[in-house]
Amino acid sequence: MDNNVIIECVRDKKFISEADMFKFGSKIANPSITDSQIGAFAMAVTLNGLNFEARVGLTKGMRDSGITLNWDLPGPILDKHSTGGVGDLVSLILAPALVACGAYVPMISGRGLGFTGGTLDKLESIPGYISEVTNERFQAVVKEVGFAIVGASCSVAPADKRLYRIRDVTGTVNSIDLITASILSKKLSAGLDGLVLDIKTGSGAVIKEFEDSVLLAKSLIDVANGSGCPTRALVTDMSQPLVNSAGNALEIKSLMELLIRPKTSSRLLQVVLELGSELLTLNKSSQSLEESRRLLNEAITTGRAFECFVKMIFEMGGPIDFETQWENILPKAPFILEVLAKEDGYITKIDTESLGRAILLLGGGRSNENDKIDPSSGISNICEIGTRVDTSYPLAVIHGPNEDISRRVALLVNNSFTISNEKETTPKLISRIKL
Repeated sequence: MDNNVIIECVRDKKFISEADMFKFGSKIANPSITDSQIGAFAMAVTLNGLNFEARVGLTKGMRDSGITLNWDLPGPILDKHSTGGVGDLVSLILAPALVACGAYVPMISGRGLGFTGGTLDKLESIPGYISEVTNERFQAVVKEVGFAIVGASCSVAPADKRLYRIRDVTGTVNSIDLITASILSKKLSAGLDGLVLDIKTGSGAVIKEFEDSVLLAKSLIDVANGSGCPTRALVTDMSQPLVNSAGNALEIKSLMELLIRPKTSSRLLQVVLELGSELLTLNKSSQSLEESRRLLNEAITTGRAFECFVKMIFEMGGPIDFETQWENILPKAPFILEVLAKEDGYITKIDTESLGRAILLLGGGRSNENDKIDPSSGISNICEIGTRVDTSYPLAVIHGPNEDISRRVALLVNNSFTISNEKETTPKLISRIKL
């Protein structure tokens, strides 16, 4: 089928074979398909969807539009992907924990845009960390350390880069079919033996509604498995940050504290253990979730994950003394401001997206792709849902560039918390998908 026929088939809700859509997907990075054709295709998919075979073909074609990695390593090649949220640093503890359990994790991550943070931005708050490296260096660090977290090079799934740019200006970003192909084309290029998906839901997630998160999870699972990569997914709650901080350097600080002194009550650690145990059992079916969870917890509590993390930081250009001097090395904001509760009661709800937008206003995020960020800005000491507060109790602490901006942001942060007389049930943290 030529390009126009493919577009017409999607428009008319006709069946498209995997092979035909594969050819189309692999050509999206090529000038033989115009921006107008890609825009028409994206809108038709958004309105009408794709049959399963076409979704698989599009994903595999976009994957093969660039390089794909091959590995010769003495352990499984595993990875995780998150749909993003505020205060979400799962990757930074899950990857080294998996390595400590014998896996290799070549993680291609992204930057924050809008109210959600990006894994690369968090890591680049560590002075010297270089996320843009050659594929050869990427593979060398994975072989040496067990994992590396890098940005996608121009040679990885270039079809996705072009398609996303056009989706961004044509109102087609929220298509489940296109989201599926976008995520998986990049992840599957890494040559994985197994993948786990962390589908966020709630106020601090891109996808707010639980039912929509489940639909995306099922689409991703089906297409990834259909593309030859064994995959599982969990839906996890982002009604509040997973740690008590949000902002790049502040999240790294929270991460280091947890790696050094693990807390079993930590929401972050709970999500890490559940995602990781799914991955390990996926790769080793004879091993139960309970045993996998035990091995991961042991990797974290014994300090092996911590050792692996700081080694990766050094190999990627970070300070040689980061292991012992991280508190002094991480950048700190010049102005600190407590945000006190306006009334007595229990915190019953947090508008976590508003907290993310507050960080944007502080300079800790980007509204446009080329915006520079202040790694020191953010919010710490964020109260959890269910906390009893009074008017002398700080809901959160702002870390800002100056007093003026910090005080303006304080109002937004204060209004992000709902306080009531009655304590309410905390949202369910982890949900498994019934396929």
